[in-house]
Amino acid sequence: MTHHPRSAEPAPTTHSSSAPTVVAEGVLSGPDPRPTAGPRIVGMLHITLPDRNTIPTATSRCQCRRDLFAVGHRRVFALVDDHAAHRALCPLLTEGREAA
Repeated sequence: MTHHPRSAEPAPTTHSSSAPTVVAEGVLSGPDPRPTAGPRIVGMLHITLPDRNTIPTATSRCQCRRDLFAVGHRRVFALVDDHAAHRALCPLLTEGREAA
């Protein structure tokens, strides 16, 4: 008679490794890696201009799923302005200001 694990039981591991246990592919089990209290990065603007003779690039990201990229002087300047406007309107960034 062969014993098969029931569907509610986790299957026994056949190998040992130091890799973290996953619930589903790409989903780690354990405590939430994002802290719920204290300061945290919600949005960021990353601008690159390695030297004088290169074309600038910029990326504007926010946890509200904003992810914009710009190449060239005019577009980077426009993205900087747009990023500043987004910071004033994004609910993830304004919720702390409204409570204060």
